[in-house]
Amino acid sequence: MSEPTAPSPAPEPEPLWRHLVGESLRERRHDLGEKLTETAGRAGVSPQYLSEIERGVKEPSSEMIAAVAGALGLTLVDLTLDVAERLRPPASAGAQPAAHRSAFALAA
Repeated sequence: MSEPTAPSPAPEPEPLWRHLVGESLRERRHDLGEKLTETAGRAGVSPQYLSEIERGVKEPSSEMIAAVAGALGLTLVDLTLDVAERLRPPASAGAQPAAHRSAFALAA
């Protein structure tokens, strides 16, 4: 009789979209050297709300995402592509078939 094999570990859950959007927006703001108050003012949101978006606490509307992205000089396509790249597993985790990657990129 063979020994029972240990169950393989469950795959890590994918991150939430709002977390990745917030991460991308925060990085862009930091790259620009801006404070929350500066970006929030141009976007027409409070600094507290922008902070909550960046931390992934709030699920912002598409209008809010567009306003903050625009205040940072990003298009929605730029933001979506950045988030899509963050969702892509690292190359060392096993390459996805090329057809799957293309379809994902087109969907973004």
